[in-house]
Amino acid sequence: MVHAAAAHIVAADADTVSLQFGSYRAFIGTSCENRNAALSLRASAFKDGDADVDRFDSECLHGSVIHGTGAALVAFRARLIKRPTTLADTYTGQYYDLSPLHQVTGPYLELGRFCQADGPSDMTALRLAWAALSVLVDRHDVRMMIGCSSFPGSDPDIHRAALSVLRTHHLGPKALRPKRLSPMAFDLPEANAGTASLPQLLRSYLGMGGWVSDHAVRDADLDRLHVFTGLATDTIPETRKARLRALAKAAQITPS
Repeated sequence: MVHAAAAHIVAADADTVSLQFGSYRAFIGTSCENRNAALSLRASAFKDGDADVDRFDSECLHGSVIHGTGAALVAFRARLIKRPTTLADTYTGQYYDLSPLHQVTGPYLELGRFCQADGPSDMTALRLAWAALSVLVDRHDVRMMIGCSSFPGSDPDIHRAALSVLRTHHLGPKALRPKRLSPMAFDLPEANAGTASLPQLLRSYLGMGGWVSDHAVRDADLDRLHVFTGLATDTIPETRKARLRALAKAAQITPS
């Protein structure tokens, strides 16, 4: 667990978050240095070292968590969305018809390209990433987080057990579930025997009360398949909120 007393928050402006815990640093913002750190890890995680950029990067804040002077351990991008009508023009909106979410009061935060460095998960880095996001969510009174949670490999058969677990236990409210949009969409499979391993981002979402769509989409470009993931911020368990907000309640530093 990250202790609040050891963390510091710097808020340079409404869209910048900087946390420090020991030799770990988490940052969300638009600086070139931070964006480059995030893009470097994204290239490794999603493109085997090739550049991973698209037209949505310019609309997003970029986040990373770094230990010491090393490369990023965690990276992601976040886009603040104020109006429901903007949902269709998001990365997620390319693949899912998000019109059912118009009935949800915004603002929204789209979280994407969440990835980790190779090797065992660094739980301190992951907690700092979510703590930084919680600061952004609170600051903008975000009501719902959305995104595409992906599985490596675009062959549905590889992930059949995991997808069936999602269908059985984690479908979202029928009235809010996105409708089909992509020609590469397919229904989540029926119950299937076997073990299921879920990606870290998806486990985090579900652990906070998140839910998924009733269909997945194959992404041949990234050789992944993904499901829509939604999380209403008012459904996050209070104990989880308290842990995440502990960083925000720590010594707050006003930039000079």
